[in-house]
Amino acid sequence: DVQLVESGGGSVQVGGSLRLSCSAAGYSDASYCMGWFRQPPGQARERVAGILLMGGRPYYDDSVKGRFTLSMDNAQNTMYLQMDSLRPQDTAQYQCAAARDCTASGYPITARAEWGQGTQVTVS
Repeated sequence: DVQLVESGGGSVQVGGSLRLSCSAAGYSDASYCMGWFRQPPGQARERVAGILLMGGRPYYDDSVKGRFTLSMDNAQNTMYLQMDSLRPQDTAQYQCAAARDCTASGYPITARAEWGQGTQVTVS
C-alpha cells in the first residue's frame, strides 16, 4: 500500500500563498497517478490537480487554473501544491491521493485511491 503524509496547511489572508506537501512511500514503480483533492465545509470533495507519474503533465480544475501549481520531486517522492492568490472559496480540507487507476487526465480514481490524512487550508 502507498502511504501519504500531507503538510503545509494553515491560515492565510486573501491573496496570500501556501505550499502543501505530500510525501509518498510504498509504491515501487511509476504506474501511478497522484492528485490533490479538497472538501470545502459542508460540500462534497472536489478535484484540484492531478498528474500521471509516468511523464504526465499536471491537470487543474478550472477553479484553480493559473493560481495553483502541482509539482513533483521524484528524488524525494514528494508532490507539492503551490497555491497563490488564495481566495476564501479555497478554504477546505485538502488531501492528496495516489492510485494505479486513473482518469485520462491523471486524477486518481477516488474509489481506488490511497489517501493522506488531510491538511486544513483557511483563507480569510
